[in-house]
Amino acid sequence: MRCKRFTRLAAGLAFIAGPALADAGTAEDRAALFDDLLAKTLARGAFSDFKLQALGYDIRESMMAVRDEVVTAETDHALYYALVKLSNARHDRHLSVTAAEGGIAVPDDPGVAAPIRFHTNYGTPGGYFLFVADFAKDVARLSPDGQAPQIGDRLVAVNGQPADDYIAALEPYHRYSSVNGFWQRMAPTVNEKKRFMPPSLYQDTLTVTLQGTDGTAYDLTLPYLEADEIDWAGHSDRVFTGFALVEKRTTFDLYRHAGGHNVLVIAWHRFGSKLIEDMDWLMATARENGWLGHDIIWDGTRSGGGSKGVYALQRLTPRPFKTTFGNLRISDITGEFARRKIADIDTDAARDSGVTETVDAGWWLRDWLANDVMKGIQAGQAYTNNVPFKSAHLPKWSDGIARPADAHFTGRMVCLFLPNGGSHLDQFASMVIDNRLCHAIGMPAGGYSNTWEWEEAVRFPISGKPVVTFMWNIGHTIRPNGQVLEGNPAQVDEFIPVTRENFSDYYDILLERAFKALDRPAGG
Repeated sequence: MRCKRFTRLAAGLAFIAGPALADAGTAEDRAALFDDLLAKTLARGAFSDFKLQALGYDIRESMMAVRDEVVTAETDHALYYALVKLSNARHDRHLSVTAAEGGIAVPDDPGVAAPIRFHTNYGTPGGYFLFVADFAKDVARLSPDGQAPQIGDRLVAVNGQPADDYIAALEPYHRYSSVNGFWQRMAPTVNEKKRFMPPSLYQDTLTVTLQGTDGTAYDLTLPYLEADEIDWAGHSDRVFTGFALVEKRTTFDLYRHAGGHNVLVIAWHRFGSKLIEDMDWLMATARENGWLGHDIIWDGTRSGGGSKGVYALQRLTPRPFKTTFGNLRISDITGEFARRKIADIDTDAARDSGVTETVDAGWWLRDWLANDVMKGIQAGQAYTNNVPFKSAHLPKWSDGIARPADAHFTGRMVCLFLPNGGSHLDQFASMVIDNRLCHAIGMPAGGYSNTWEWEEAVRFPISGKPVVTFMWNIGHTIRPNGQVLEGNPAQVDEFIPVTRENFSDYYDILLERAFKALDRPAGG
């Protein structure tokens, strides 16, 4: 069965799948394809019992519910949308369906959006809804009747369809690993035309029925525009009142309290390729200015994933901490996966360029793949042994305890989270929360993380023709508390859900709570 929260329209949704662009295979081939994908999923997938229980579904049943749609899909686009639903039936944010060379035609990304944005009201568990979070500066001019929305107005209907029903129709096409993760990712896409959504979910314009805080409802019709050309009013921008910008970096923006109090805000963007360079800059700047004793408010509310979070954390805290661990589900592809990774490491080492995810050019990881993983395969294990995550910062024989760098901050730390992001952000959250390195405020992160995915250009089993590139989650991330992370985000110390009432002041509220946690008066 599908996730309990979204069952009403998922099973019977009819959609326009586009013209017959090319051969989408015979019904027999599509049935064989479904059976092949189901069997490979059950054999390869690293399944999280925490997620299965939280979302209330069974993987086999959830995928079986999409079988008829796959089998009856007679056009390329119909088959693509059916396979998107089949992939999403596993409820895994990391897993997508993409084009394969020589495969079926995949729809183009329209790249358009209506000039209005929405956010989720999380105030009542089981009673979430969407409200207006931002709009274009000239939204009234773009509306035929000159109507302008108000921040906080509730979404009642979309193109005449009740909002709850419309959201239920969107759900099967969205990738998510937690309920909050779905709502956080779905809300800002209601105004967009997306490649992975069937055209029947849209009209030429977007008409939304909104309800003001006084209970008055009204319709607003807006055109679709080139998404990157919309001039947003900026109501949803994050603002750190009382702080002055020090510098914008690729990895984060750095702010210091404008009143001279010893507090820094690090507004994190992503654990990307510039992390080491940017953290080294931060430490040099902090030493030069005498900031190493400052308290830190680390803001991950809009962060993406990536790698090397341990490197950052070793400089943000004065305390040792246990890292995340990881493993691989052993199946038919594990040996080939390990061999490819080893070849990548060897190639990178020969170029002296290192491996993106590691700090030692991948040699610790190579040792684990070539020895422990291969021995686990030979022994017929279900999973490999658990090692410090990808051996990126510590070798396989390590106890997983990372120690502070020689130069590190010594003050207290408050961390801010929302379900906007996950993956390595979820790992960072689990390390700072499970190890009690910070006081965490806001909402849990998106609840998705694994070690690796396996991508494969799947073919029709009978004809042998390529179809799409399909993905599998093939390894667990293990939190410092010993639990699987996928679908099981670390919980914050102070839960402050975003609501339409607090939306405009949300970051002021977070800062006020952060100052309180730092034993400082409000504002410093």
